[in-house]
Amino acid sequence: MRLQALMVDVDGVIVIPRAGGWAADLERDLGLSVAVMQRQFFQPHWADVVLGRAGLHERLGPVLAEHAPHLTSEDLAAYWFENDAALDHGLLDQLAALRAAGLPIHLATVQEHLRAEHLWTTLGLRERFDGIHYSADYGCGKPDLAFLEAVARRTGHAPAGLLLLDDKFANVQAARAAGWLGALWDGTERLEAVLAREGVELP
Repeated sequence: MRLQALMVDVDGVIVIPRAGGWAADLERDLGLSVAVMQRQFFQPHWADVVLGRAGLHERLGPVLAEHAPHLTSEDLAAYWFENDAALDHGLLDQLAALRAAGLPIHLATVQEHLRAEHLWTTLGLRERFDGIHYSADYGCGKPDLAFLEAVARRTGHAPAGLLLLDDKFANVQAARAAGWLGALWDGTERLEAVLAREGVELP
């Protein structure tokens, strides 16, 4: 079938994961334990931040003031975003060819507001994609069907004309449950082969 738009995940697809994650050298570089970040920030606060119910600095600042007073939330966010920004230029070039041929291509991702803006503006993804759809903006995220339904409504495309390219099978399954096509990305094949396996007719 012919697609109306391709929706592409960010982390694990457009952004290549760093070995050990962005915080692999956090303690060495900034003197902050990953275990402390997990226990004091991510576990109690991340759901609120990534779903737009609270700001990153609003929740991260007090945690750092108590457990790493030598750091500001702005410093840590800058470190985080810089270490989580290795773009897959091979895939981006393949997507650019499809976009040039007339296929709208959007980002569909689980992000809080500041990193979404960093990806879109600082890393220049706004020049390569037709839109960005992210969890903090919608108040829900993949694999929640509400997110996928909201993306379809906002873009004006019929679900059957959308395909989600994602590195998580649960998200691909959710897309299919929402009436989209879904394709799992692991970076081992060219994009055309992955889409062809889903029966997509390319421009």
